[in-house]
Amino acid sequence: MALPVASNHGDIDESLVPGTVHLVDLEHTMVTRHAKDQRDIVLVPTPSADPEDPLNWTPRRKYMALTCALLYTWFNGMALSVVYSVLVPLSEALSVTEGDLNAGTGYMFLLLGWGLLFWQPFALQYGKRLTYLVSLLALIAVTVWGPYARGNGQWIANRVLTGFFAAPIEALPETSIADLFFAHERATYMGWYAFTLAGSNFFAPVICGFINDGVGYGWVFYFQAIFCAATWIFLFFFMEETNYDRRTVGIVAETSDQAIETNPDAEKNKEATADSADPERLSSPERLPVVSTKTFLQKMSIMDRPRPFMMHYRAWQSLKLLSWPCVFYSGFSYGTYLIYFNILNATASIILGGPPYNFRPSLVGLSYISCVIGVSAASAFTGVFSDRFIIRLARKNNGVSEPEHRLWLFTVSTLVIPASLILWGVGAAHEVHWFGLVVAMGTTAFANTMGVTLSVSYLIDTYRDISGDALTTCIIIRNTMSFAIGYGITPWLENLGYQNCFISVAFVGLGICSVYLVMIKWGKTFREMKRVSYWREVKKRIDLGLVH
Repeated sequence: MALPVASNHGDIDESLVPGTVHLVDLEHTMVTRHAKDQRDIVLVPTPSADPEDPLNWTPRRKYMALTCALLYTWFNGMALSVVYSVLVPLSEALSVTEGDLNAGTGYMFLLLGWGLLFWQPFALQYGKRLTYLVSLLALIAVTVWGPYARGNGQWIANRVLTGFFAAPIEALPETSIADLFFAHERATYMGWYAFTLAGSNFFAPVICGFINDGVGYGWVFYFQAIFCAATWIFLFFFMEETNYDRRTVGIVAETSDQAIETNPDAEKNKEATADSADPERLSSPERLPVVSTKTFLQKMSIMDRPRPFMMHYRAWQSLKLLSWPCVFYSGFSYGTYLIYFNILNATASIILGGPPYNFRPSLVGLSYISCVIGVSAASAFTGVFSDRFIIRLARKNNGVSEPEHRLWLFTVSTLVIPASLILWGVGAAHEVHWFGLVVAMGTTAFANTMGVTLSVSYLIDTYRDISGDALTTCIIIRNTMSFAIGYGITPWLENLGYQNCFISVAFVGLGICSVYLVMIKWGKTFREMKRVSYWREVKKRIDLGLVH
């Protein structure tokens, strides 16, 4: 049985539970847009008839926008990860203890989260393109300062500023992906984002170790600044604005006339007219010729169209969303998996660089190739496979997709995390062969990347129309947790030792990661609790032109 569908772009059915969508048109009776390659897949959200709607862009235009966002993520992420394989030499060169270096990383993660209270409203107010460019330019300057930040005070200041200026990496690319792609394909591109986010964090130590051994610790920072500068130039000339003031939410019914109007060529529209006689044959945007009405200079404009000033409102709304159970769970889940990433990075150089392994920084960096392999596998699993998985479950559920369907995939990471941590910590305590530790690094990276993709995808699936602000809330929770572990990991290890520390972490992790079972059971109940509040907020945003 089909869920209710709005009759026009101004209607909102407040009886619908946020996140519950009729994704598969099993009976071919829904008079709305469908995907071109799978004719029973409903396009969620329904795109407008405007060729400048990012949902209507040609594949080439979409992929260029996606490429720009991923390049920003990759090189921004590398700049954030320069210290992991060179902790020991960097400690000596900057006169900062390893504990203070890790504490600085904790402060950086804190600002990566809380800095979004400024950057995300700024991006939605003045444009994502402007935010990407300003953020990256400032990050270049702070990165160049890195090798001169001697002493604990300067190092902490450098990490704080790095975290603030790099903060858009945590939420802006996900928002851009939500601008460009539909519900049935979104996780695939979230998987690509997760690969660049986590992959860059793990790839940076690979090259930074060799850079340190070859030309010194200073160039560990300089090379990242050069990479970021080249990326900035590419973004300046090729990145388009994806902010679009949408007047529609969810699935909107289309008439045959509306389907025909989107194609200006009457002669070529005969087939579309015939198709439109059947509801399921309404043409999708991908089948219709979509020609941009903007010139190249208009596309390259730095400033977005003017809007009512709402930065303060968006920042406050992000804090209010802390009380929404599904938003809080997404941040908590994301933060849980990030903690294991931080523990790995904080201990890799210490464990592999010390006896009995005595790896040089270059070899410590080389061990991170295992992490890149793990990230690649997890990105495919939680991306392409995840989208196919939810479509399969929707078909079994009378075509209706629930956000909690995707959470079943957490079963894999919940089992992988404790096994990886025990192999890493207990293995190091008993001086197992270095290959065992490298395997633990790869499987930890695999689980970490799963946490990135599934947590963010669940949030956007649930509250797509306010996801820009909800992502800020999610990252604040995530990075506050990360700050706590970054500040305490060194004394934790010193007081408990590798074996006891990682055994405790493993079993705590098993318990915490299992919370996904609670959400599978009661997630829809939690979404129903905030149904009225959600649709009230969406209505307000439509009236103000703030739905993207």
